[in-house]
Amino acid sequence: MLLSINLNKIALLRNSRGSNYPNLESFALKALDMGAEGITLHPRPDHRHATSNDVINLSKIVKDYGAEFNIEGNPFEEKTGDYLGFTELIKICEPTQATLVPDTLDQITSDHGWTSGSHDQNLIGTIKLLKSYANRVSLFIDPTTEGVDYAHSMGADSIELYTENYAKTFKKIDSSSLIEIYKQTIILAKSLGLRVNAGHDLNLENLPALKKLNLIDEVSIGHAIIVDALNYGFEDTIKRYIQITKG
Repeated sequence: MLLSINLNKIALLRNSRGSNYPNLESFALKALDMGAEGITLHPRPDHRHATSNDVINLSKIVKDYGAEFNIEGNPFEEKTGDYLGFTELIKICEPTQATLVPDTLDQITSDHGWTSGSHDQNLIGTIKLLKSYANRVSLFIDPTTEGVDYAHSMGADSIELYTENYAKTFKKIDSSSLIEIYKQTIILAKSLGLRVNAGHDLNLENLPALKKLNLIDEVSIGHAIIVDALNYGFEDTIKRYIQITKG
């Protein structure tokens, strides 16, 4: 299981003071030096955390390091103000992975996966275009067979399973039945040749159970890592997550 560190919250903290402190690039290099295999940024049109310049700058730094760079966002978000537009950022950066999420402008964070709708043909065309620039294109989906089938029909190379429901119910109820749903969803995805990622509210407590499935290729974690860093320090926190993903 590969670990990609989402640095949006570092960017949010930096933006709160209008300077370059904390420095996003230094935290990216720290994470990679500690053993993380990739860095994730999810720019939004309002630039409330990661900016277009952040994405471009970190893309070069991470690729020069030899690690994976993942850009998340709504593929239909076009240029507005200082935001360059999602497709344009993919063209400029040529990332390892482009993760497509169906976010709206007023969402605090991603809260659902893709489903079929009027956007289907546009999404197929966009995925085909992005494949010319990114090594792989991933669709953010709910952990259902319908979600897997939809991602496959759209031409995606990979899926990212939305794990908030799992994270919220972990330790509150017996999560074995929910984990089984994830397992069967992943097995279906693998049978269709899809790479499988997971992310959203994963942390040191709920990640090990998913790791035990030995089926997930990559997890992207951001918010929990920054929260844990308040208790353990950033570098020690990365070590703790690495111990799980490599255990």
